[in-house]
Amino acid sequence: MQEETARSAIDTFISAFNASDDSYVTALLSQALTSDVVFWGPLGRIEGIAAVERFVLDIRRHPAGTGTMVRCSAVDMPDEWARYQWVFTTPDGGPRLAGTDVVHLRRSLIDQVIVFAGEIEPSAS
Repeated sequence: MQEETARSAIDTFISAFNASDDSYVTALLSQALTSDVVFWGPLGRIEGIAAVERFVLDIRRHPAGTGTMVRCSAVDMPDEWARYQWVFTTPDGGPRLAGTDVVHLRRSLIDQVIVFAGEIEPSAS
């Protein structure tokens, strides 16, 4: 049951990157994250849904065009923390960023996200 809850929260978080319109990002993040979420990313530490929303919107506005983020692994939840792999690809074979996130859940919502981003690589055609 815990893995299913984690998978649902993670997939909702990822869906914010792929929302059909920027106006849906906040609602999706609110369904996946606690209001006091701590996000540890490549650019440092930010807190709160509004801060994560700014990060997501920045990624969505990539100069190469709106990209797509997908979870590309199962959710592994060995204890209180869950981890998964993801890939972000921009249109027309643009830059591809891959990484692993480790998340902590509280009351079925993500309260901490740690991002381990990999190298940017061209996508395979």
